[in-house]
Amino acid sequence: MNIFTHFSQQITMITDHLVQNGTITLSGESRPAACEPPRDPSHGDLSTNYAMVMAKLAGMPPRDLAALLVKDIAALDGVAEVSIAGPGFINLTLEPHMWQGRIDDILSAGSKWGVNNLGNGEKINVEYVSANPTGPLHAAHARGAIIGDSLANLLNICGYNVTREYYINDAGKQVEMLARSVFTRYKQALGDTSAEVMEGQYPGEYLKDTAAKLVETHGDALLNMDETEWLPLIRLFAIDDMMLSIKSDLERLNIHMDRFSSEQQLVTDGAVDAAMNTLTDKGLIYQGVLEKPKAGNAEEWEPREQMLFRSTDFGDDVDRAVKKSDGSWTYFASDIAYHLDKLNRGSDTLINIWGADHGGYVKRMKSAVSAFTGNKDSLNIQLVQLVKLMDGGQQVKMSKRAGTFVTLSDVLDAVGRDILRFIMLTRRADQTMDFDYAEVTTQSRENPVFYVQYAHARASSVMRKDEVAQINMADADLGLLTDSNEMALIRQLASFPRLVEAAGQAFEPHRIAFYLMDLAASFHGLWNKGRDDASLRFITDDPKLTAARLKLVDATAVVIRNGFAILGVEAIKEM
Repeated sequence: MNIFTHFSQQITMITDHLVQNGTITLSGESRPAACEPPRDPSHGDLSTNYAMVMAKLAGMPPRDLAALLVKDIAALDGVAEVSIAGPGFINLTLEPHMWQGRIDDILSAGSKWGVNNLGNGEKINVEYVSANPTGPLHAAHARGAIIGDSLANLLNICGYNVTREYYINDAGKQVEMLARSVFTRYKQALGDTSAEVMEGQYPGEYLKDTAAKLVETHGDALLNMDETEWLPLIRLFAIDDMMLSIKSDLERLNIHMDRFSSEQQLVTDGAVDAAMNTLTDKGLIYQGVLEKPKAGNAEEWEPREQMLFRSTDFGDDVDRAVKKSDGSWTYFASDIAYHLDKLNRGSDTLINIWGADHGGYVKRMKSAVSAFTGNKDSLNIQLVQLVKLMDGGQQVKMSKRAGTFVTLSDVLDAVGRDILRFIMLTRRADQTMDFDYAEVTTQSRENPVFYVQYAHARASSVMRKDEVAQINMADADLGLLTDSNEMALIRQLASFPRLVEAAGQAFEPHRIAFYLMDLAASFHGLWNKGRDDASLRFITDDPKLTAARLKLVDATAVVIRNGFAILGVEAIKEM
């Protein structure tokens, strides 16, 4: 049972009953109550502002309505005390058994503890990573990849129908330059000492591997082809090879995409033309001349008439060009077509995880989606701030293989998947982060991932003890768990379903990481109390008390595992 949901429903039912018996009259439709922990723990276990929310509808002062509600709330099973505070807050203190009983709920639910139906099957598309296929994933991609994947995990257990998607930017000048760079390496591999990496080409050593595969597949046949023949061939070959590398790195990071969508395929299939025709039919495309931007990237600006999208109709700062003077579509036009494709596939909500450098692109993209959805706020864009890689306080700037950046593979080799995934979620996405190899691999209390994994390992070690096999867990008397540290831990465990719902509503998976750090601190604190005070040890001379405490330990391990599952981190049993 989710305690917060339970009492929210009970308070809503009390209000409905007061309406039915004529005690209060509402001028509009009743709203569901919401309960949450009070900001000040001394105010009780649960708090609701429901009287303040409903006061206007009831035509009463909030405190007067609260007084009516409190009479019936006090009679609810499990309520020890109820009071009114401030302008109309209602605070509840619960009987201990309401918390203690949740331990059995946790153990019964197991991996399902925290699962809810917040999304009610709504289709939601989470697009993340989407790195250009011009080289291996680098460390800067890691954070967005982990946030996107953890968010997808979170939404999945919140009852959404989630599609995890990677958009391959395989059209345009960047992939053409990739093909030319590979051709240079191809000629070098065949012994052409005059072939040099030209300015603007990709200098990374990784392209030597692609060139070697090209030689293995085609020999020297490409040297005898015209550019019009070898360029498209190498372009496809290089993209495929880069994507194999990218998919391999994602696999190492425990990321499995449901779909890889190709920009080039959208163009080839006429999806861009179709999207522009749709906007034209809506009267949102016109011929005009834009003023030159005063700042930022003016790459698409031309002092001549262009095909423009009326993005200002949907909150953008200026209208946007969708076709260049040479007749080709802009990147924005391709992105419009891609987002329309996601909507046409049935997604109710779209979430994009982008790097912070894409901040200037947000308004125009949201305006395009609004144009297709009738001004619905169907697109959520999360901007992920940069990560500075450090090693013992010294910045790490590049790798030998990539030449100009640190690859994701390098970071995984240095610290491992679980550390990388957890640490990347110990800051909000909109906060910059220093990631120090030396610090994140230390086994100390200051290392958050070690601290949480150690809590699970400790709990697992307790449950493996020989004495535990002799305990009949059915004899547990959970009412014996009365120590303030035990009760604090139980409240945290019981609060996990509410935390998951709140994180799902806010699209913020980092809340799970924060919760796990707090939970680990409480468990380690209880462990240390038992070391200092024999009466608080998990295994005692009292079989019923021991069984109850073992259930508490086991429930802690369950919740840590469930939290780790959302973050994509393994729950280690031994350290």
